[in-house]
Amino acid sequence: MAALFLGSGTAGADPLPVPYQFLAGVPLELTNPGGSAPGSNDWSCRPTAEHPNPVVLVHGTAGNRQTNWATYAPLLANEGYCVFSLTYGAHEELPWPLSAIGGMKPMDQSAAQLGAFVDQVLAATGAEKVDLVGHSQGTLMPTYWVKFLGGADKVDKYVSLAPVWKGEGAFDLDRNAAALRAGGIDVAGPALAPLCGACGQLVAGSPFMNAVRDGGVYEPGITYTNIITRYDEIVIPYTSGYEEGPNTTNLVVQDFCDRNFGEHLSIAGEPVAAALVLNALDPANQRPVPCVFVPPVFG
Repeated sequence: MAALFLGSGTAGADPLPVPYQFLAGVPLELTNPGGSAPGSNDWSCRPTAEHPNPVVLVHGTAGNRQTNWATYAPLLANEGYCVFSLTYGAHEELPWPLSAIGGMKPMDQSAAQLGAFVDQVLAATGAEKVDLVGHSQGTLMPTYWVKFLGGADKVDKYVSLAPVWKGEGAFDLDRNAAALRAGGIDVAGPALAPLCGACGQLVAGSPFMNAVRDGGVYEPGITYTNIITRYDEIVIPYTSGYEEGPNTTNLVVQDFCDRNFGEHLSIAGEPVAAALVLNALDPANQRPVPCVFVPPVFG
């Protein structure tokens, strides 16, 4: 989809192009290995009174700070936010492009990385708190940091795209987890950990999921927004993205636009969800949510 601007951009600056296509981040990584998406990781950025919280973008499984955020980094920068994004859970000891594949290590390890990155953002910007925008694994992993590693007082708004609050169900992983364990394969154990330590943790009923869900996934003082698609092929059923709680809003993109056929990937690069994210980050200045055709994957 061609670039579309939902906001007015930053005063006195030419707005960055915003490609509404999730896969637009791939050529960015290919042409600038290890770089950052346009609009993100400007360490000289200082938050404004309108947007006092820096936004930290948290990618999903197999993503990174560039491939996952070709849409949101320039979009939020145009809106006047200080935008930061990290690559977490990557096997940095491997050669590129394998080293660019994030979200592979166990999420408790990645949560510590996120915590260190947020501390760096707060120190650089002088802000008291950040807002989080996560996609897929990036909706769940930060909860470990918030609940167990001291992040609760450092987050204001927590916005989740395709959240996995109750575990993933792609290819019936959650249904088959018990059968795998009965056959001697621990879906969260060392057999799968060398390749993707986070993958088994994402399965419903894994020790990690049970620990995160024990006592509830939400923390007081944080405002949560869950943005969900009915066509999610990874979070199955899609209602696994719903999680009721105080200071929580659950939104389904198709309730705003029945021409939206976006699924687990495209929800992180399409304009319907993007408008909902902007409204979640700035609830005092709501904007209309556009209704445009969104194809799967490429939306």
